[in-house]
Amino acid sequence: MNPLVLKINDKDNVLVALQDLASGSQVMYEGISYRILESIPAKHKFFMQDMKTAEAIIMYGVLVGKVQCNVKQGMRMSVENTKHAAEPFAYREVAYRWEAPDVSLYKARTFNGYHRTNGTVGTANYWLFIPTVFCENRNLDIIKESLYAALGYAVDHKYKFFTHELVKAYEEGQDINEISFEPNAYPKEKRLFKNIDGIKFLNHTGGCGGTRQDSRVLSRLLAAYADHPNVAGVTLLSLGCQHIQLPEFKQDILARNPGFDKPLLQFEQQTAVCEEFMIKHAIHETFKCLVEANRQEREPATLDKLTIGVKCGGSDGFSGISANPAVGHCSDLLVGLGAKVLLAEFPELCGVEQDIIDRAVDKPTAEKFIQLMTSYDTQAHSVGSGFFMNPSPGNIKDGLITDAIKSAGAAKKAGSSPVVDVLDYTEPATKPGLSLVCTPGNDVEATTGQAGSGATLILFTTGLGTPTGNPVCPTIKVATNSNLASRMRDIIDIDTGAIIRGEKSITEMGEEILEYCIKVASGEEIPKAVQLNQDDFIPWKRGVSL
Repeated sequence: MNPLVLKINDKDNVLVALQDLASGSQVMYEGISYRILESIPAKHKFFMQDMKTAEAIIMYGVLVGKVQCNVKQGMRMSVENTKHAAEPFAYREVAYRWEAPDVSLYKARTFNGYHRTNGTVGTANYWLFIPTVFCENRNLDIIKESLYAALGYAVDHKYKFFTHELVKAYEEGQDINEISFEPNAYPKEKRLFKNIDGIKFLNHTGGCGGTRQDSRVLSRLLAAYADHPNVAGVTLLSLGCQHIQLPEFKQDILARNPGFDKPLLQFEQQTAVCEEFMIKHAIHETFKCLVEANRQEREPATLDKLTIGVKCGGSDGFSGISANPAVGHCSDLLVGLGAKVLLAEFPELCGVEQDIIDRAVDKPTAEKFIQLMTSYDTQAHSVGSGFFMNPSPGNIKDGLITDAIKSAGAAKKAGSSPVVDVLDYTEPATKPGLSLVCTPGNDVEATTGQAGSGATLILFTTGLGTPTGNPVCPTIKVATNSNLASRMRDIIDIDTGAIIRGEKSITEMGEEILEYCIKVASGEEIPKAVQLNQDDFIPWKRGVSL
């Protein structure tokens, strides 16, 4: 790899700066010398030739934009001279051929997980508290505060110590500016139940007051979490008068899993003696179930029992070059082993639709993808938006000028295997191989949806840094560059910056990622998002969210 620039695909007419390039400098690439006409920050692109207004910009081998004014060779691609553009797409008869990577080294490998009676295997063992309506959020907060510290799941004790030091200094008349921010070592909480990885709470803002359609979707999502392989049992809190009624909620669970046999504790406030009684009763009954759930031990499972969600957030100009392709190779290895891989965030497939369609295993799968993508984008346009408005200010600042550029790099997470299924929001993944899950690009709405479709681990790539996690699905953060991995080491698990420096190949990094996944699935490694109790949960109301 050239240490200064990279041409991703032979068809491309832009080069990516791997390091800051000074104005006036000369860059050699494949025997051609390029004079840099303006400073090009690392991660940004410059034009390989003079181009006229409306000419196509090709990157990753696909149309990603069109120039909005005449540009010169060596000029930086920017929002001023480039606008989003993408090719139209349609189903066509294509005999897609995929050569699976060599997985012989992994055939006999296993992970130690929690085996459920329906044949699924969890990578963790959580107890889940679910409110059927937002009115119960306060009661969940009280239960959480009561159980977290007592059972050893709290992670915020260092901040309580810090606040205590501030209070003490103030009471004693000391200068509080002298209190250090530096990390201090505090004793870890001792967990009472060694086989319960956590107690999780799905606070949300729905269940009543909105449309009945929103409540139905939310009920199916909550049912998916109750039935999740990483969940040992559920405590359900209900007000009583909300849209999501307990009988319908249980029907949603049984529709997913007719043999559902996990403990499902139900408490309804409007029929309780009083709030205090209900909360104490819920804590008491849950504690008894935790004692039983703690008896289950991890046992070996083959790697085909893994279901991995692949997601990117806080993306940068290196995302499609380092972290995403490395995760893509890991995805191909998993598919080759018979596991499930879930690619979400439909707004970030804008511009690569044709490649996705051509990889579909049959026409109905392709047509379902086309229908979901088209209706989603049409809905966005109906309110004056569109997929083309997806890149955030942070994305643009770090080189992702158009949504098609962002999407072409984002799609690399899915590797190159065939698309075996397309799932609408809350639909469960049932087929081995690569499935697409219809979600927004929004980090938390997307990870919430991936877990709802059955992901038991999530590989989350980031170039700018994001703390996103999920209540029931351990989320592994993969940095695109070493600067981020060093600067935000408290949230990053894996650094793929060695790819940018030419020190490791995408294949090598993908294999390292898979090895880390196996360790996390076995409870041997705990991702930073899990250590921080980063339990983000935002249901999608099927409105316009990019």
